[in-house]
Amino acid sequence: MVTCELLAAGLVVVIAVRLPALPMLLVLVALRAIAGQVFQPASRAAVAALVEDRDLAGANTAIGFGTHGSEALGPLAAAVLVPVLGVRGVLLVDAATFVVSAAVLVFLPAMPHHAPAIDARTSFLHDVTAGIAYIWASPIVRAVGLGFCGVVASNGIDDVALVFLATDTLGGGDSAVGLLLAAVGIGLLAGYALLGRGAGRASTVVLLIAGLALSSAGNLLTGLAWAVAAAFIVQAVRGIGIAAMDVAVNTIVQRTVPAAMLGRVFGNLYGAVGVAAALAYVGGGLLLDATDPRTTFVLAGGGGLAVTIATALALRAADRAGGPPPTGIRP
Repeated sequence: MVTCELLAAGLVVVIAVRLPALPMLLVLVALRAIAGQVFQPASRAAVAALVEDRDLAGANTAIGFGTHGSEALGPLAAAVLVPVLGVRGVLLVDAATFVVSAAVLVFLPAMPHHAPAIDARTSFLHDVTAGIAYIWASPIVRAVGLGFCGVVASNGIDDVALVFLATDTLGGGDSAVGLLLAAVGIGLLAGYALLGRGAGRASTVVLLIAGLALSSAGNLLTGLAWAVAAAFIVQAVRGIGIAAMDVAVNTIVQRTVPAAMLGRVFGNLYGAVGVAAALAYVGGGLLLDATDPRTTFVLAGGGGLAVTIATALALRAADRAGGPPPTGIRP
């Protein structure tokens, strides 16, 4: 994790110093995004080693609140600082935040090695296939992973579709677009704040199904909204559902998967979610071209609700089957 943060800081410094042309800028931003995608599963896997089981849900809630809170406040801070520091200055401040993060991580307790295989030199392909094999062999993790990816694939088009819904369908302007795009972020922060009060007491499975349902129903109802204000409300509720889904998925995986496999499982899980999001943009864009924003939202939300029902049934079947986690997979 420290390496990821320092790499991100270095890339941002290069961008700040060189202010490169668009092609090179895209390459540097892509490398920065890769570092972030590596950091996310690694940090989620580390939480289970640093926090007691009873505190996992609360820890995941705090991480989610901090992550999405910084994403919401970051653009506002940049807007305030750019007139004072300029683009280069703001980028250097951004780089400094990664250095501070790396310094904080250095003081965390050393991560324990749970199995000899962790120290062995294995190929990237071996680690990927081992993680996929574990996910598929564990009924609970398989149901959670497929449900999570399925809902993302169904609903991931909302950012693009909201622009057309606000302007073309609801007759709003640029301010309406900004308002609707901000609604999910507001709902996310509200959701994490609510979960912070009772995340440890709630059933993670119930929390997961509620999150999947709310995030999908929010899009379906957005397609039926008669005004920007109504769309804002249901998108904010959708944000609450996404917060519940995020906390539940991470907590269930952390409690179900052995420590020696946790990093590989999270790496594959978040990689699959990224692929699902990409497919959502491609498929959703085609659907948007073929129909209209309202139809796109209704079909997306309906698809997400169908995935939610399938996930609930799969988790119920896994709970009835019982039994220990799969042990025949080499870590």
